[in-house]
Amino acid sequence: MDLHLNKLDQHFTLPVTRKVGFLRPFSWIKMGWQDLIKHPAPSLLYGLIIAITGALLLMFTLQDVHLYTTAITGFLLLAPLGAAGIYELTSERDEGRETSFLQSIHDLYKNGGQLAFLGLVLAFIAISWERTSAVLFALMYSGQIIEKQSIVQALSGEFLPFTLAWLAGGFVLACFVFALTAVSIPLLADRELDSVTAMMTSLRAVAENLPAMALWAGLLVGFTALGFATFLIGLIVIFPLLGHATWYAYKELIE
Repeated sequence: MDLHLNKLDQHFTLPVTRKVGFLRPFSWIKMGWQDLIKHPAPSLLYGLIIAITGALLLMFTLQDVHLYTTAITGFLLLAPLGAAGIYELTSERDEGRETSFLQSIHDLYKNGGQLAFLGLVLAFIAISWERTSAVLFALMYSGQIIEKQSIVQALSGEFLPFTLAWLAGGFVLACFVFALTAVSIPLLADRELDSVTAMMTSLRAVAENLPAMALWAGLLVGFTALGFATFLIGLIVIFPLLGHATWYAYKELIE
C-alpha cells in the first residue's frame, strides 16, 4: 500500500492526509448534528431539494425495472455533489460570515469549474453504469416483457443469480466512487484545487484509513437506506446531517 501511495507523490502534489481512529465516524455524525441545528433552515432546504429530486426521479422510472434500479444508483452517485453547498455553510460560519442558502450557492462559484468537472466524471460513471445495466438486463430477460409485477418479483426467482451479480458489480462501483469522493468534494468547496488532485487526495485518505472509512461508508449507507425507507422524507434531515458530518470528516482527514 505504501508503495502505491509513494507513487502518487511522484505525480501529484497532494495535501497532507491524517490517520484517524476506527470509531471517529461516530464523532463526525455527532458534530454534523450539532452543526445542522446551528443553521437548520438552509441545511434543511438542501435536504428538501434532494428529497424532491429523488422522489420525482423514482416516480418516473417506477414502471421500468432497469430504469428504476439504475435511477437509484445514479441518484446515490450524484447526490454527494448536492452537499457542496452544505460544506459552504459550515465554512461561512467558521469564517464568521453570514450563512444562508443563497450565500452558500454563491460561494460555490469560487471553484465551480472544478466541481463541475467532478460532476461530469460522476455523471459519466452513472451513465456508463446505466448503459451496462441496460445491456445486462436485456441479455438476462431475453426480450421478455415484465408485466405489472413488483421490482422484488422481477429481480428474484429465476433471476436471483443475475440480481446478485448485478448487486456485486454495483457494490464495487460504489466503493470506487466513495473512495473518489469521500473528501474530494468538500476539499474543492474549501480550497482552490483541481479536481484530479482532490480525487487523488481522497483515494489516499481512504487508503490510509480503511477501517474507519469502511465504518463511515457503512454509516452513510445505513442512514441513506433509512431515508429511502421513509419514502425519502427522512432525507430532508438525513442528507444535510451527512453533509455536515462529511465536512468534519474532511477536516480531520486532511491537514
